[in-house]
Amino acid sequence: MRIRVRRTGGFAGIERSAEVETSGRPDAADWHTLAGAVLADGDDGGRGVPDGFSYEITVGDRTVRCRDPRLTDAQRTLIARVLKEGA
Repeated sequence: MRIRVRRTGGFAGIERSAEVETSGRPDAADWHTLAGAVLADGDDGGRGVPDGFSYEITVGDRTVRCRDPRLTDAQRTLIARVLKEGA
């Protein structure tokens, strides 16, 4: 499974993206569980804050959009892991 995170916005408006391929990873089940929770959370309805970050989280062929400060715990965790490990 391919998981991609795209972050836009913020004060400087710098875009950042990263992706992780979970196939063959020893921790793949953890990634799949976390990705499933993010997909279940769904979109946040488009409400963010000025100069806050916006995110597109793509898992396989499904994309969820969310914004600071309204991230769920699952979204926040997945975003941090992908941006760290997929960089």
